[in-house]
Formats: sequence, structure tokens, C-alpha cells
Amino acid sequence: MSKTILPSGLRIVTEEVSTSRSAAVGIWANVGSRDESKSVAGASHFLEHLLFKGTERRTALEISSSIEAVGGEMNAFTGQEYTCFYARVIDTDLPLAVDVIADLITSSTFTAADVDSERKVVLSEIAVRDDDPSDYIHELYLDTYYGDSPIGRSILGTVDSINKMPRNAIFNYYKKRYQPESLVVSVAGNIKHKKVVKLIEEALSRDSFLDVPDNKHQTRTSNPIKTPGIGRVGLMDRKTEQAHILYGFPGLARNDDRRFALSVLSSAVGGGMSSRLFQEIREKRGLAYTTYAYPQQFAGTGTLAFYAGCKVDKAEEVIKLMRDISQSVADHGLTSEEISRAKGAVTGGLILGQEDTGSRMSRIGKSELVYGEITSFDEILSKVKAVTPEQVRQLANELFSAPATLALVGPYKSKSKFEKVIS
Repeated sequence: MSKTILPSGLRIVTEEVSTSRSAAVGIWANVGSRDESKSVAGASHFLEHLLFKGTERRTALEISSSIEAVGGEMNAFTGQEYTCFYARVIDTDLPLAVDVIADLITSSTFTAADVDSERKVVLSEIAVRDDDPSDYIHELYLDTYYGDSPIGRSILGTVDSINKMPRNAIFNYYKKRYQPESLVVSVAGNIKHKKVVKLIEEALSRDSFLDVPDNKHQTRTSNPIKTPGIGRVGLMDRKTEQAHILYGFPGLARNDDRRFALSVLSSAVGGGMSSRLFQEIREKRGLAYTTYAYPQQFAGTGTLAFYAGCKVDKAEEVIKLMRDISQSVADHGLTSEEISRAKGAVTGGLILGQEDTGSRMSRIGKSELVYGEITSFDEILSKVKAVTPEQVRQLANELFSAPATLALVGPYKSKSKFEKVIS
């Protein structure tokens, strides 16, 4: 792996995979939904859409067709803390991919007509989310846990905020947030670092984009975030065939050294068919088809939550099982067999997840953006393998001893009986 920082503060990280015939490039912006004020809620995601609508050199059709014509793929996504635009192509087509992705960042036109057109698309996306309770439950949980704060609000924004957001507000947001010092370009595949740096410099130099001094980029602040929803119940009364449940606890911030123990804990409790959640809820009792645990880690905060979808009249029983499982792990820890199995699952998943250049590009780009450095893959594996049963027990005792937060979507009129279950 190699890294170069340009005078503008733009960071370029690469990983050479000489045995591959593909290459992946991503431009990562250090901006996401947690950076938005209430008046521009959803701006990061709206902007992601708009950058594909056309540039000074390409129409929207030419943007997509240029990559598809060489058999490549291109897309983007927005999270709470970053936005990424990426493409994956045959290695010989990397110059084209870099040129197209850079064009989006430096030369998008942002016409008023495009803003109004894409506004409808984003509103449709919100409607799709609202129609899918298995999707909506995750946003309800964050809203319940973090309250009315940027990190608790939907990445998509609201119908009201999207409808009211003028073109100038989005454009100003773009000009402020998309500065070289806030960007990381990551490339992985059959490439050479020096050639990649030259390609990126040439592509991003248009419109004097790189002609600004570096104001010394910083990783996002890790100050603790308020979590007013601990111990509360968030309920969406909706006529559904099954209840959707998220039962969660305070987790770890992204830069917490115990995050490797957290990955083992999460895997053992709800990471697969041998996990506690799956065995107790599905295998032994047949209460749910899908159940799992997952951590979410941000700068300064995080959660660990359990999900299950079950029959409406079985929700209370499932929540009680989640409560009992977490209490048991908090009090007694996990068996050595569970720890060993979870560590194998985590390390195996990490290795298998790095089989393609897109995954490698994503790992190094995200690592540089959020941590300011790239931890070697071998170091990550060794830290997972070094996790001890006692570390997992202590972490489980700390996290699961806190009051639980519950989010629930289903045909329920009152929170009261669910509040009693988690109290």
C-alpha cells in the first residue's frame, strides 16, 4: 500500500494487486448526514444524486454509458459520516474511470431543472423506505436512540426538508464540503502508485480544483455524543404482517481500541446460524425467520443492536428472549467454543471480503478517511485473533448492563407493555 498527500491536502491511497485484471477507484468525501443542519437535512444524499446529472463535459447519459461501454460498474452511496463515488473496471480502463469520477466532483453543473427533477427521485426513495418496515426500523432505532440530532436523522432527509431545499443551498453545501483536504482518493488493483497519482492530479486539476492550500485535514472529532433515547421505546404503529424489532445498547465509538472485541461479541451473539440469537429465537422456538446482531460505530458514539422479524403476537416473547440473552452474556460471558467460533467467523469474513478490488479500495479509502491512517490487513487479523474471552466478557458486561433501547414497527397502539419488558 502507498500514500501521497498533495499540497492541496488531497490524500491518495493505493493498494497494488498485481494478480488482478481489474482496478477500482473511489473518491471519498468527509461529509455525511451528521454534518447537516435541520434546514438542509438530506443534503449530502441529495448532492450524491445531483453529481450524476451532468457535468460541463458529459451529459448524465454519457456519464453512465462511458463506464458501461467498457463493462465496468459505477455508483455512489451516502452514510452518516462520508459519501463515496466509485467505479470498477478492467485495469486498462482505469484512466477512463478516474476521469469520469473526477469529472463528477469538479465539474457538475447543478442546473435548476436537474435539482427539481432529482428532487422527485429522492422523494420516491423516501416513499420506498417508508413502505418497507424492515428498512424503516433501522432509522426508527437511530431516531429513538439519538433523538432529534443530526446523527439520529434519516440520511435521506424528510419530505419537508427535500421539498424546501433550494438549488443554492445544495450548491453552497457542495462548495463548502467538497474541498481537496476533505477528500480521499483510493485505488486498488493492477496499478502502479506513481501512475495513479499522476492520473488523479490531472483529472482533479480542472477548474483549479486543486489550487487551494491545505488547511490541515483532520479526522472527525471523537467527542462523546448525547444519547437521550437510552432506555426508551420508539414505536411506529403500522398494519404489517409481522413485527420488526430492534433491541439495542450503547456500543463503542469508531476509534475505541476494544472494537475488535466488539466484532467478536457481535458475531457470537448474532452473527450467524450458530449464534445465540439464531439458536434461541429461530432454531429452538421457530419465532423468527431472520434475526441477527450488528454494531454501528461512529466518531464519538456507537450502538450494538439485535434485530428480529416475527409474528405480531410473538413480539413480546422475542423481546424477552433478547433481554435474557443479553443479560446472560453480561453475567456469564460466552463459552470458549463460542469465542473461538466467532473469531474464526470474523477473520474468515474479513479475508473473504477482500477477494475483489472493490472491497480493497473501500477498506483503504474508508480507513484513511476516518482514522487518518491505513492499518495493515495482517495487523487487523492479529488484533481479532488476540481478543480474549475475558475482554469479551468485560465488554458485554459493560454494554449489556446499560438500559436497552427498543424500536418496534407493527400494529400496536401503545408502548406501555413493551416499556415494561425492557425496564
